[in-house]
Amino acid sequence: MKAVMVSADTFEDSELLVPYYRLQEAGVAVTVASLNRGVITGKHGYEVTVDKTLDEINPDEYAILILPGGKAPAVLRKESKAIEIARSFFTHGKPVAAICHGPQILITAGLLKDRRATCYLSVADELKEAGALYEDREVVVDGNLVTSRKPADLPAFMRETMKLLGK
Repeated sequence: MKAVMVSADTFEDSELLVPYYRLQEAGVAVTVASLNRGVITGKHGYEVTVDKTLDEINPDEYAILILPGGKAPAVLRKESKAIEIARSFFTHGKPVAAICHGPQILITAGLLKDRRATCYLSVADELKEAGALYEDREVVVDGNLVTSRKPADLPAFMRETMKLLGK
């Protein structure tokens, strides 16, 4: 089983690293994809090696899409390939897990209309404007979509994400 994490510089460190290592612990191969190869750096200084560029990602090869938060989603939502990847996961009914600002990519992709979801508080109005049914809870599961608000929600976020993967 393989997961793809889409992120960029100024990601929220714990929101990328906790899912990264938890998935690996469960035997899931994790690919980190970004705008360029090399290294991306989190808001708190952690560096993560990029395995593939967004253009190199074939969504059909992955079982789940992970969208960490921080400031990275604001950059990624402007990239057509990031939007295309998100749409492909939704089209094929595959799990998508987005935390904090991660849902911004899904908002831009037009994927949240009539879907139950949560996000970082500063994104809540945008989520509602996109037609999502906003819930201020640590984790919201709507079919194959898992969303959470912030780093403190990571235990619930990962519990529900792992359930979707049958792990």
